[in-house]
Amino acid sequence: MKLSVSGRAAAAAVVAATTLLATGSLAGAAPATPAVAAAPDLPVANVKAHLSQLQSIATANGGNRAHGRTGYRASLDYVKAKLDAAGFTTTIQQFTSSSRTGYNLIADWPGGDTTRVVMAGSHLDSVTAGPGINDNGSGSAAVLETALAVSRAGLQPTRHLRFAWWGAEELGMVGSRYYVNNLSSANRSRISAYLNFDMIGSPNPGYFVYDDDPTIEQTFKTYFSGLGVPTEIETEGDGRSDHAPFKNVGIPVGGLFSGADYVKTSAQAAKWGGTAGQPFDRCYHSSCDTIANLNDTALDRNADALAYAVWTLSS
Repeated sequence: MKLSVSGRAAAAAVVAATTLLATGSLAGAAPATPAVAAAPDLPVANVKAHLSQLQSIATANGGNRAHGRTGYRASLDYVKAKLDAAGFTTTIQQFTSSSRTGYNLIADWPGGDTTRVVMAGSHLDSVTAGPGINDNGSGSAAVLETALAVSRAGLQPTRHLRFAWWGAEELGMVGSRYYVNNLSSANRSRISAYLNFDMIGSPNPGYFVYDDDPTIEQTFKTYFSGLGVPTEIETEGDGRSDHAPFKNVGIPVGGLFSGADYVKTSAQAAKWGGTAGQPFDRCYHSSCDTIANLNDTALDRNADALAYAVWTLSS
């Protein structure tokens, strides 16, 4: 981030479908029907396996995965290889920032109505100070595992599914801004939702939901309500991650966040656990943002919520 069950899921799917029918606020919303199958419970071990690979890549490449560095390109190549093997159509988009070449990775799942596209994305770059495992390996790994779960399930969604990993977010959302700015007005209008995941495994976590679009917001709230986990509206990173370029051109956006360098209050610790008076992520933008800098429960819940939203909003 730029500085500043299965049973429960099945039940929640019906509630979310009802929400879609009632609000119709998602761009291009048509009468919705419940998903053919419940969203999967993503194994957190799979998400962490991707994070271990990103940690190894950083370690082998000067300790980071930053824009224009070898660690970033190696991270992108790792993600792309997984997606290619799973049957996605992948595209690498190249841009230049700070006199260095950057890359976005876009992955399309075959099928679905391409005039109504649901996107899920995350930034893949770290800062130069460290490997960026929570920021934002956590979001990148969860988006990747969700995409792979789509392939394993042979999902045939009503809407077209697209996944994205952005470059140079840490320099000011450069990659995502480049992508949006290079879409034609027609292609912009075809994106009915963009879901952003930037830091979802913070070690002293909170559970924050973007409030930019009511249907997307309610989809996430419905999932967490089914777990008995209270949420709060996300404000710390508002407008400072890759959803901002999409929102700025009128595309409905939403997402999840587990906190950065803001301090957890006593009230938040009372409802979520963890330590009051300490940052949500004490290793934010630091060398200690390693594979040890994660809360597995938060990572697991947020990854499952991501998958649930993708299944629900694309149905």
